Amino acid sequence: MIYFIPAWYQQDKWCENEQYWYRRRMKTEFDDTVKHIQLFHRSQVYPFQIVLLSYAPNFRHFLHRQSAFHAPYWSCFDAIQEVRRKKIRMFSFHNLSWPEHIEFVYSPFAMIAMLRGEKYAQVEFGEDGNPIQVDIYQNGLLYRRNIYDDRGFVSGTIVYENEIPSYQDYLTDTGVWKLREFFSDGHVEVNPKCPTYLLQYQETEQIKSFQKYSYKCIDEVIQEVFISYLALTDKQDMFCVAVHELHKNMLQEALKNKKMILSFYGERYDIKNCMDQVLPMIKQAKYIIADSQDTLKRIQRRVERKLTNITDITPFDSRVDLGISQQLNVQKILVPVDGLDEVWFEEVIQRLGEYLPINENAQVHLFTRIADLGRKRQLLEQTRLCLKKAGLEEGWAEMQEQNQIRENYLDGEESIPVRFFVEQCVDELSVSKCVREQRIVVDMRTSADLYLRIMGISMGIPQIVYRDSQFIEDGNNGLILKNPAMLGGAVAYYLDDLKNWNEAMMYAYELSKKYTTDILIDKWKEVINFVGRDSGITAGN
Repeated sequence: MIYFIPAWYQQDKWCENEQYWYRRRMKTEFDDTVKHIQLFHRSQVYPFQIVLLSYAPNFRHFLHRQSAFHAPYWSCFDAIQEVRRKKIRMFSFHNLSWPEHIEFVYSPFAMIAMLRGEKYAQVEFGEDGNPIQVDIYQNGLLYRRNIYDDRGFVSGTIVYENEIPSYQDYLTDTGVWKLREFFSDGHVEVNPKCPTYLLQYQETEQIKSFQKYSYKCIDEVIQEVFISYLALTDKQDMFCVAVHELHKNMLQEALKNKKMILSFYGERYDIKNCMDQVLPMIKQAKYIIADSQDTLKRIQRRVERKLTNITDITPFDSRVDLGISQQLNVQKILVPVDGLDEVWFEEVIQRLGEYLPINENAQVHLFTRIADLGRKRQLLEQTRLCLKKAGLEEGWAEMQEQNQIRENYLDGEESIPVRFFVEQCVDELSVSKCVREQRIVVDMRTSADLYLRIMGISMGIPQIVYRDSQFIEDGNNGLILKNPAMLGGAVAYYLDDLKNWNEAMMYAYELSKKYTTDILIDKWKEVINFVGRDSGITAGN
């Protein structure tokens, strides 16, 4: 068995990242562990199970969003709260116990419960329409927040004093509190009337007692329960740990006698500045998986000895998917800007702006994963300043609404076409939809967006980049530019000559064969065979 220990946390806290349905998701849920689980779940590479250390009352909905609904899992907080239920249970807020004379008022976002003309409660819903939270008010002030599990019960409750959170209770599915976590100093108390937790392993159950009635923090509780669960697992079992700030101390100690595999994901852990903190885990690990060759090289540079137990397995597989850029009347140039140096941003805008008068069909689409509401306006304002400084037309980067108003002027003023747009893409689905329309990608950043790279070669899109990458071969499926001053000529090379674009597309499709699902499965089999060789474990052919 291989156990995946993910890092699906909310702002580095031991809790899930579930949110109200009407709030924009600020960060993608997809990471390396999601892909590994999808791969094992669909392809049956090797028996596996998810080990969930975080408090996640809506975990079933998360699995459903990631197309892994039936993936087996063990939840640390289910053990703490002695929850045996596994299936989602549909329930309505109408089924909750409400006082007499309650009146429900439906707003466009949430449901408000009014009692004798005053706000009594507010019901919040998740992305799937299920109630996830009920806030209860007294004298107009929030005094209690009930958190609902997608299996149909109150999982936790937060008590407020003057609208400041005082403590949180973690409940059984019958409403009895098991743990009480205080927000003032983080210490945790165990209910002395039921100081036990439930361990379920395969077909067996064990009821164990907590070692103490009071803990300094919730981390100590999680570690104790997790170590008790580890005692039930087999010696030959493997544990694939997502490298994360919360894991580096706890799991190093808990897994010291286990076969540990470390999974590095560049967007989750700062290898450049925090690598020293995980060096002990690297020495302890049986194998190390990096999300790219670039991450692998950075790890290798920070380790004193040469690692032989390391490989790169991309968290995204390639699939030939013809884009639709050839069907469009415009030629879209996708330019990722998150993390792009301001000086280089100015240079890129200037060079592309100088190219636009040459090609009236070209458009520049600034790509960002930052979901802030003001991000679009900020990027366009920054672009207008760059265009003005270069002596180019500022109107190319106007907000579309503004430009549409100008077209209705009665004075007959000729409108200036918008040539710069902003693409805000947080999740991988929106990225895929955006990339399908792009003619080329221009990425002059020092760090790469792996999903963008994979999508580029899957859709046969030429990529002009600053940094060497395993996904770009200079002169074949793209160009590597060390000087942005050459950008205009590089863009013209692909947009002005269909032959060059077609050749790059065909080479990209050939390159994508290195990152298919079958290739990723073969790499995982090599890892499993290496880690399990002393136990005679193999992942098959």
